[in-house]
Amino acid sequence: MKQLKVMLSLLILSAASVCCMQVFAQTKTIHVTPDNAKIYVDGNEVGTGTYTVKFNRKTDFYVLKFEAPGYIKKTNIKLFRTNPNKTVSYTMYVDQFLLNSIGPGGGSAGEDAIDIANKWFEVTVSEKMTEDQVWKRLMSIANKNFENVEVRDRAAGWIRTAWAQTYFENQVARTRLEIKINTDNDEEISYKVKIYSEINDDIDCASDDCFAKSDRVLKKYVDVINELQNKLSLK
Repeated sequence: MKQLKVMLSLLILSAASVCCMQVFAQTKTIHVTPDNAKIYVDGNEVGTGTYTVKFNRKTDFYVLKFEAPGYIKKTNIKLFRTNPNKTVSYTMYVDQFLLNSIGPGGGSAGEDAIDIANKWFEVTVSEKMTEDQVWKRLMSIANKNFENVEVRDRAAGWIRTAWAQTYFENQVARTRLEIKINTDNDEEISYKVKIYSEINDDIDCASDDCFAKSDRVLKKYVDVINELQNKLSLK
């Protein structure tokens, strides 16, 4: 009887050991669409499209990141050891903002490179124009391209539009225009102009902190600065 008890105890310990090994030494296979997506685990690039991670008793989770050209980057994804699935699949979303904008690298349809986002440009006013004509043209261009103008201070020579938001399937882009008199130029009348462009890749996040500056501008705003230059210089 005593020997039987010892054997049962050994069997129980052996089963518990196997159970613990199964819990603490699991492997999980990561699949990412598209299949050319780079896979990062805890900040280190480990593969493309598919990769298998192994958990040990000291690892509760891994932090994943995926990157692929033309797709929205996925970051800070936690894959827990307690996840019951042996295979975990992730799908990246097409970067619609990239498709509908132009930046230093050009546009998706082969448009020439344009580097105007979040930068000040000087627009010189023709000597032939009166102050009233200048202000009317500034306001006309601002109103034509943006629905709401939140600042229109003629005395200060300052115009600023409200943010115009453009929604895509999984992104929100926002753009605004600011025009102000250039006080640094004593020789001629000129204005400083900036197109602010920001992108939010998390459509469920609505706070200002969710938006980041972009070096790209939506195609529908690309000609605003050229229009101002043409209308004010009378060329």
